[in-house]
Amino acid sequence: MLPSMRRTGIVHTRFQSLEIWKSELATEFRVAGALHASFHKTRFLTGLAWDLIAAAALLRKDGPPRSILMLGLAGGTAFRVLRHLLPDCKLTAIDIDSEIVGLAREHMELDALDIEVITTDAYPWLAQNQRQFDVVFDDIYLAGKTDVFRPQAWNPELLVHLRRATAPGGVLAVNLVTGAGHRKMQSLTRKILRDAFPRVRSLTTPAGMNEVLVVGEAVATRPQLDAYQENFRDWRDRVLWDRVEVRRIS
Repeated sequence: MLPSMRRTGIVHTRFQSLEIWKSELATEFRVAGALHASFHKTRFLTGLAWDLIAAAALLRKDGPPRSILMLGLAGGTAFRVLRHLLPDCKLTAIDIDSEIVGLAREHMELDALDIEVITTDAYPWLAQNQRQFDVVFDDIYLAGKTDVFRPQAWNPELLVHLRRATAPGGVLAVNLVTGAGHRKMQSLTRKILRDAFPRVRSLTTPAGMNEVLVVGEAVATRPQLDAYQENFRDWRDRVLWDRVEVRRIS
């Protein structure tokens, strides 16, 4: 949070109420008192979940992904990092909230990222989808009155749809909020993924309240991220990238 930021508006979409905060260089969307999306004109990383999401997409063992599917776009914070690191990658996003996508276009330069944005419910879309991607990322959360929540629990049917969307040699990743009220979902998701995949890696960062799990037949280790360090010109981005921790949990 930047000390010079001020609230410039409150917007109620069909699915959530958010506050827009701005400074000369940055914009934030805040939902239920928490940071929901972040944009900075000269920097990319935040020290929070979006750094983990971007890093997770780079742990494909066979090298940089050529296509990424993101379920849950919001302001496109993680995709902004990935577009910077992967200028030729095909980025596709599914988000049910067309209004927040519109706000991201207005306030966070979303259109500059060249994303294929599909505004629909991700779960029925997945059930019908026949496309495959090098990286599939599940970041589907909705906002309640006091906290965010996953609208659908992990189950065998959802896992089938996600695996079908993941290309051979690709990776599947999921963002999990941690802490009180979220531990049951975190434990359940860990168990399902450990049972289904030979490799499961966990990404965390010291200041964050999230864990990102990356799974597949093969998942790269932390040194693969080091190759991207020099892509960040601002020293603060390089420090935050170095703080991303990757560990094997199965």
